[in-house]
Amino acid sequence: MKQKPTGDLALIKKMNTSIVLEAVIKHAPLSRAQISELTGLNKATVSSLVQDLIDSNLVLENGPGESSGGRKPVMLLFNGTAGYAVGIDLGVNYIRGLLSDLEGNVVSETQRRLKRHDPDFTMEQLAACIEELMQGAPESAYGIVGIGVGVPGIVDDHGSILFAPNLKWRQVELQRLLEERFGLPVTIDNEANAGAQGEQKYGAGRGIRNQIYVSVGIGIGTGIILNKELYKGASGFSGELGHLSIEYNGKPCSCGNQGCWELYASENALLERAASLGFDSLEDLLASAEDGNEQVRELISSIGDYLGAGIANIVNVFNPDVVIIGNRMSRAKTWLEQSVQAAVDRRTLSYHRERLLILFAELQDQSAVRGAAYYAISKFFTKIKS
Repeated sequence: MKQKPTGDLALIKKMNTSIVLEAVIKHAPLSRAQISELTGLNKATVSSLVQDLIDSNLVLENGPGESSGGRKPVMLLFNGTAGYAVGIDLGVNYIRGLLSDLEGNVVSETQRRLKRHDPDFTMEQLAACIEELMQGAPESAYGIVGIGVGVPGIVDDHGSILFAPNLKWRQVELQRLLEERFGLPVTIDNEANAGAQGEQKYGAGRGIRNQIYVSVGIGIGTGIILNKELYKGASGFSGELGHLSIEYNGKPCSCGNQGCWELYASENALLERAASLGFDSLEDLLASAEDGNEQVRELISSIGDYLGAGIANIVNVFNPDVVIIGNRMSRAKTWLEQSVQAAVDRRTLSYHRERLLILFAELQDQSAVRGAAYYAISKFFTKIKS
């Protein structure tokens, strides 16, 4: 049966509105005439769609721009404060949260230690963190548009945590639980994927086509971006490279394997070895290294050697433009950088490392929480444009 013309027109209008909004988000400030040139849409159509976006509080007029001979054009901006998103990084020993506007700018932040891992306790801490951020949100047209959460485990496409070895969680329906509690759209993903998105959107990975983000915290996770798209694999579970075997008869891992990379190159591995020196926190170790403690500096450097060994495997497989080291251990850059680079140079094929850059996360330990907020913003835009 032939579709009604009105349906076709409504679909075309939605598509064109999406194109115009995208142009404003990417290229603002710009005029209606510039939007017409960028998109190929005629000026009357652009003018009508821009007015709709102004009425929807998504676009603002920002006064006159430079004249090219005639009347000065009115310039347009995206209204980033039309709504706000909550981003959460659920770590093994912390919950980090932030509120961002629709352009990803951080409005407020919160962090709390997580001393227990049972799901009920963690859910209450998580909910309290989200409520604190929501209560501090400024008034806006769309309010809180959504919640994004990065978690240290395998997540399915329904937002359930199938397995989080360092939390000892299995089959936790986190997306459903949070949506029921807050009545908002919720996106759950692996924290390394969220970190990769955060660095690509707002940090060291901007504009880079092929990049691997290595999240080095209590465990190790990786987010893989190929051709500027997050690669998730056939079942959506790619990136568990922290469980690469680097020691054939190595230590047993909570994942069920043995000799996993994260047992030798993570924050947890560093703290295990630092216990004999009397240290029990990364913060104390970094402060001591800063004060010139050579023992601590050498210990961090030796962790960097193991970190570089795993990165070399990644480089030989994926041949990326950059590898970005993020999460809490990125704060040890000063004492990690040299040993990581030396291990990669020693262990990679020369062709693969020829143009390779090893970077440390520009957002440091905020990559995942910024990426989580971006997930919520992205879902909002998809809804607005559809």
